[in-house]
Amino acid sequence: MKIVIIGGSGLIGTKVAERLRTRGHEVVQSSPSTGVNSLTGEGLGGALAGANVVIDVTNSPSWEPSAVLSFFETSTTNLLKAERAAGVRHHVALSIVGIERSPENGYFRAKLAQEALIKKDGAPYTIVRSTQFLEFLGGIADSATVDGAVHVSHGAFQPIAADEVAGFVAEAATATAENRTIEIAGPEKKPMSDFVIEYLASIGDSRKVLVDPQARYFGTLVDDRALVPLGTAKLGTLDFRTWHAQRSQAAA
Repeated sequence: MKIVIIGGSGLIGTKVAERLRTRGHEVVQSSPSTGVNSLTGEGLGGALAGANVVIDVTNSPSWEPSAVLSFFETSTTNLLKAERAAGVRHHVALSIVGIERSPENGYFRAKLAQEALIKKDGAPYTIVRSTQFLEFLGGIADSATVDGAVHVSHGAFQPIAADEVAGFVAEAATATAENRTIEIAGPEKKPMSDFVIEYLASIGDSRKVLVDPQARYFGTLVDDRALVPLGTAKLGTLDFRTWHAQRSQAAA
């Protein structure tokens, strides 16, 4: 099949492309750097010509609430229109677990709007909702640092390795469109603070972690339901220690 990845030069897009090519598919990694811009519509027609499947793993350059909403609404509308014109048979989008449970988060509201557009369009689709990536534990710690201490919630967290996210997205893209949302997560569920403590210890970072029930995760209060699957989910196999060991070995 010809599979076009919109946002194909990013972390997940690059990994998805690698997996699909090893399976013999023709893969086009599209992004503004390749002359394809879903926000303006530039280059979409040419990139999608003859495509069977489109995978959308784009991300907004701004997290300001109105800007991110505008990005996902405009980008998704342009992409779905171009897919109809090209005769694409399957739209796969990467989204986030729990976005409907944190209405105060502007980014999550924008992703919900994106999902609504996909469902309303009527074309065959599969939405893959993922928990946060293990690769972003460092960013979480940095964003939560105040006066040298890391303030993190003890709410439930179930991060997944980016490699496994890519595997699940590639699997969805090569299967029949499910016309529904599936959820994916890592194999371990425990307090966010535990993951952050373990991550900082693994890299020799001496920052103190303070467990704070009022600490926000990019604007979201985290309880035991906010960021983890509540129903059936496909689980990865890489726990934190295995993931970290593999990264350390690869960097050696």
